[in-house]
Amino acid sequence: MTYDRLVCANCAAPVSEGRCPVCRANRQRLQQENPLSGLTPMALIALLAALIAAVALIATHQPV
Repeated sequence: MTYDRLVCANCAAPVSEGRCPVCRANRQRLQQENPLSGLTPMALIALLAALIAAVALIATHQPV
């Protein structure tokens, strides 16, 4: 889950802005959970396409 759409229950501001200590603590916790959580779905699709292309390229150059 990304924190850019979360709303803080303490100050009612977006957590991504980090206006209060609760926001900043939750933003820090969410960033530490998963380093890939900041990737957009399009970036993940691009990485998957590159991986599939690399596997296909390796498979075509295997000696028989």
